[in-house]
Amino acid sequence: MCANNLDELFEDGLKHVYYAEQQLVDATEELAESTTDDELAEAFAEHHEETKEQVERLESVFEEIDATPEAEPDHAVDGLIENHEDFVNQDPDDHVLDRFNIAAGQKSEHYEIAAYGNLIPLADQLGIDVADTLEATLREEQDALDELSAFGEEFDYGQIDE
Repeated sequence: MCANNLDELFEDGLKHVYYAEQQLVDATEELAESTTDDELAEAFAEHHEETKEQVERLESVFEEIDATPEAEPDHAVDGLIENHEDFVNQDPDDHVLDRFNIAAGQKSEHYEIAAYGNLIPLADQLGIDVADTLEATLREEQDALDELSAFGEEFDYGQIDE
């Protein structure tokens, strides 16, 4: 779809982030299940639950703008998920997979932060009263990125066999 005005651009952006969140509900569950580090797996499981709430929050934004919640496929999200599936299918060492999962999570958080970071000022500019709702999700995504970054900084590379 080609947006011809800012209202359409906002709605198109919502559709893309709605798709992303829906896909990431499954992806965060997969990350939690494929991670062997208990603390990291728990972080992914918690974000899985949070992501389901984010989907519901986006549905309320669609309702607020009198639009039907609709997901628009996003090649960036599909690529992140496909990249993870390809890596997992190579049957890496568990510890290597844990480190890869941290990076995969960080990549998706960066994508979501960019998406919400663009939608919020657009909503404000259009006078759509949903910025607080979107900002709540943006804060959660930033917190998730910070948590994953801390895991990455503390990762024990000594366990990886060369």
